[in-house]
Formats: sequence, structure tokens, C-alpha cells
Amino acid sequence: MAEGYSFVIADDHPLFRGALREALAGIGNVSAIHEAGDFDSAKALVLANEDIDLVMLDLSMPGASGLSGLISLRGIHPTVPLVVISAHDDAVTIRRAFDLGASGFISKSASMEAIREAVQSVLAGDIAAPVGVDLGVERDPEISDLIKRLKTLTPQQTRVLGMLAEGLLNKQIAYELGVSEATIKAHVSAILQKLGVDSRTQAVIQLAKIGGDPLAIPD
Repeated sequence: MAEGYSFVIADDHPLFRGALREALAGIGNVSAIHEAGDFDSAKALVLANEDIDLVMLDLSMPGASGLSGLISLRGIHPTVPLVVISAHDDAVTIRRAFDLGASGFISKSASMEAIREAVQSVLAGDIAAPVGVDLGVERDPEISDLIKRLKTLTPQQTRVLGMLAEGLLNKQIAYELGVSEATIKAHVSAILQKLGVDSRTQAVIQLAKIGGDPLAIPD
């Protein structure tokens, strides 16, 4: 008998997590639904459960800044489908989420049935985008170039970049990843080269440009 699906729901609102849990349970053949109320907990769940079939990630939750959370999780588990859930469902945010590796995007205003259908589409290997939204193309040449550069990072480099953004030192990153500090220094050098910057601070600033919540950026 085949095992059921295993999901991770990462959202800081308990009521919305409950709604997502109900939607996922309605799919059937579900063995586990893990919940996280902050980004650190979400990362821990993804690291601890290699059999995860799908992650649902809120873009606005403690410990993550917009799309930077998506980038970090893609580095940790690049093969697991990741569906973004957000109240910010403008075309720019949705398009950038897909450009950075999301398999689906669900608006927080979506119905239970729409959420269920989107998840089922992603589990079937398809991409789930909101109906009726014209994603267009990236019009900011700087962001377009940055996305292309981010795509050249290996999963481990992406993960290291996410940890740099958390303010961790090379020694701390090496400890968490179980590698030598020299290995981390090599990763950081490669990241700087691929992003076209001279320092780790500049690399983090670049990540913030794509990762930031567009509605939280002052005029």
C-alpha cells in the first residue's frame, strides 16, 4: 500500500493554517501535515522530513522577507514542489515567485476548492497560477539580471546565501551544514562572483532587492 502525501504548511496565522489543513485533508491519501508558524520552524521541518511532497509557504511570516524565504527553501530542498501563498497577489510578485522556482501561487483570498485544485495540479507535476492574471514579463532590467544570476547558484550556494542573509558567520554556516569553514569560504567567493558583487553585505542587499515584500517598501 502506497504511503500518503506529506505536506508542510508555513504560515504565521493559526486560523489560515487551519483552513489550509482542511483544504489539504480534502485531497485524500494524506499521511502527514506539518505546520510551522515562523520561517525557522519551516526550515527545520523541511530539513527533518525528507519525504515531504509539497511545501506551502506564506511570503510574509516571521524570519523571512518576502521572496527571500522562497529562495532559501529552494536551496535546502530543490526537488520539493513549493507553493507560495500570499495576500499580495499582484502579477509582479506572482511572476517573480515562479521565476525563482515556485511550482504554484495561491492567493489568500482563494476558495477552498481553488486551493485544493492548485495543490492537486502541482502534485501532478503542473504549475498552478491564479486564473485570469496576466503575468507579463519582468520590466525592471536590474531585477531581471539579478534573477538570472540567482538561477546560476547551486542549491548549496543558494542555501549559504540564505544563511548569509540571516547574519550567520562562515563558522556558524559551516557548523550547520557539517562542512569545513574553507568550504564555506569557497561557496561565498563563488556567490559573490556569480552575483557580481564584492562583499557578502552587497550579496545580502541584492537578495533583499528581489526578496523584499513589495507592499512594505516605502515610496
